Order: sequence, then C-alpha cells, then structure tokens
Amino acid sequence: MDVYCGIDWAEDHHDIAVVDRDGQLLARRRISDDAAGLAQLLGLLAGHGDTPQDPIPVAIETPRGLLVACLRATGRQVYPINPMSVARYRDRHSVAGRKSDHGDSVVLAGVLRTDIAMHRPLPADTELAQAIAVLARAQQDAVWDRTTAHNKLRSCLREYFPAFLAAFADARGGITRPEARAVLAAAPTPADAAKLTVTQLRAILKKAGRSRALDTEATRIREAFRTQQMRQLPLVEQAMGRQALALLGQLDAACAAADDLEHAVTQSFNLHPDAGIITSFPGLGALTGARVLAEIGDDRSRFQDAKGLKAYAGAAPITRASGKTRSVTRRRVKNNRLNAAGYIWAFSALTASPGARAHYDRRKDAGDRHAAAQRNLFGRLLGCLHHCLITGQHYDEATAFPAATKQSRRAA
Repeated sequence: MDVYCGIDWAEDHHDIAVVDRDGQLLARRRISDDAAGLAQLLGLLAGHGDTPQDPIPVAIETPRGLLVACLRATGRQVYPINPMSVARYRDRHSVAGRKSDHGDSVVLAGVLRTDIAMHRPLPADTELAQAIAVLARAQQDAVWDRTTAHNKLRSCLREYFPAFLAAFADARGGITRPEARAVLAAAPTPADAAKLTVTQLRAILKKAGRSRALDTEATRIREAFRTQQMRQLPLVEQAMGRQALALLGQLDAACAAADDLEHAVTQSFNLHPDAGIITSFPGLGALTGARVLAEIGDDRSRFQDAKGLKAYAGAAPITRASGKTRSVTRRRVKNNRLNAAGYIWAFSALTASPGARAHYDRRKDAGDRHAAAQRNLFGRLLGCLHHCLITGQHYDEATAFPAATKQSRRAA
C-alpha cells in the first residue's frame, strides 16, 4: 500500500498524519489517548484504504504503550523510530529548526515513505512470548533494585555496625539472606545485638527458614556481635539503626518482588514451545532462558540470519574503516538486557560445556582478554541458538564444538 501513517505521541493526546507515496498530506488529526481516540484513528486509516489484508503501516517514536499494543493487535506493521533519527529527518526539511507535534507526525510518515526498508517493525511475537517479556524484564528490574537496596543498606551498616557485615560475610547472599534480614530486623544496632541470647537467635533463625545447625549458627552470630568493635555515639547509633530499618524494608520488598516474579516468569516460560530448545543449551536455565526469549521473541522472521541476532545482542564487533585507518571494537549500541543475560549464559557455559571452555581458552590464547573471549563465546552460542530455533533442533555439543569434541574423545 502506498499510504503511510505517522503518529507523534504524548501522554494525553496523539497527532496523526497520513501521506501518500508522493508525500502529499492526505489527512491530519489529533486524537485522545483512550478508546475513542483509537476508534478515530482506525476510522481515519480505513477511510484511506486500510484493510485487514493490506493494513497501512504506522511509524511512532515509542515501542510500548496501550496505543502501540492495540495497533499491533490489528496485525499491522508498527515501526518504532528512534527520536534521534526523527530529529535528523526533520532537519532535512527545515533548516530553521522549526518543530511542532503535527510536523513531527508528518516527518514520521515520511520516514516510512522514503526509507521503510531501512527500519525494522516490531516483531510479530505471540501473546505468550509478550507476556514472558513483561515478566522477565520486571524480574530483571527487581534484581537490579535488590542490588541497589543491598548496596545502600551495606553502606549504612559499614558506618556504625561492621560486626553485622562480618557475621554474614561468608554466607552465600550475605545480608540478602532471609536469616540475616531477620536478625537485623530484631537487632538494628550493636547495643541491641549484644543483648540477644543464643535462644533468641535460634528462634529468629528458625522463623526465617533455617533448619540445620541452629545452635551452632546462633552461637557463632552471638560471639560475632559481642566482639569488641568501634561504636558511634549512642543517639547517633540509634538514629542510624532507624535508617537501617528503613533501608531493610526496601531490601525486603525488593527480595520478595524478585522471588515472586522469578516464580511467575519460569512458570510461563515452561509453557512456551521454545523452552525445551533454549534450556537444552549449556548454561541456560529457566530464568536466564526466559530473559533470552523475552528479548529475541519467537517471531522467526525478526532476524534474517545469525549475524543480525549477534549485532542486536552486542556480541558482534563493529568495524570502522576510513582510508588506511581501520579499527574493530566492541558494539556499544545493543540490547542491554539481552547482553546482560548473555554474560551470565556464557559464564555458566564455561563449566557446563567442554566445547565452550575450549573455545574460551582458544580465544584467550589468541590474545583476547576475559571480557572479549567471553563475548566471542556468547556470539558463538547465539549463532547455535538461532540455528536450533529455525530448524527446531535441540543443542548438540558435537555439532556446536566439533573440534573440542574430537579432542576430548582422543584424550579418552
């Protein structure tokens, strides 16, 4: 269809422009951000030839929101255009720097008219994949919030209660462990902690969920709290204890949210048809696999080849060449969430896959630093994942790393 639509969105209204293939403005309208506005938009598009078989493509500056979700539900292609790109397109038509909401909607429609092949529409992911994406991203945000809350609480405790940090320094999870948070809630200051008895500590640990070596652990914590340590002034210590309790509340909420969302995302991920293929890869469990699926989706036409997926994830290097100058550096513009999941994936694969470990060691021997070698391994695994998802196969170590597999067989 030779008709294109541009939408300049705002919080309470949206400006619409419809242009033809010659750039002539066919219609313009401002709609409200509600069901009535959506009906006006769909009616406007229908009046210019929009049909379910041949929908008019839409360009907008955001990939999310109710308007975008409803437009995607109609089966049309929705192109999220980066606002920086829109600004560059705007400069092609107005050197004076003039800007308006209606003008931006015309510019967005013009982007599709002239360069639709240069932009990527939102993928046609299934409803389940979109739901997994919401839960996986929320869980990842909760984990980052938990880390932030942990760091704030730890910084506060260092100022007046270092003995508490020392008491749980060797425990996995540190002060994020349920028993550590329960003890701090019962005794937020060194003075309160020194008064705790073994019986009281044992009851606190048991209530927090610990079931093994309760007496031993309670005795260890009591001795740690009663060791000689530097102290703040009494009133300052009490004030900092109240501050720690406030920060502890934030940490408790972040931990609860991360755990609840982890259960929800893994439950939804296990229902997806691609879950078996994704978790067949070494280093990919249900949670990390859900994060990977959330970012790559299940639209098989989204990436034409493995190179596009690697570039999207930041696993492919970027080359800059001009004259006799040529440089190859890591890619900074990428999907940060997929890249973060890839770091965990590649790191876990080092111990779960002999082939992955051999590939990493080979890159290190060639001169790569740890981050570069791990990023290269991530790219290799992404290429294998792309192939397996397209062909419907599960991961096979001998196919993914044939050289390492043959070498291990010879050694055996």
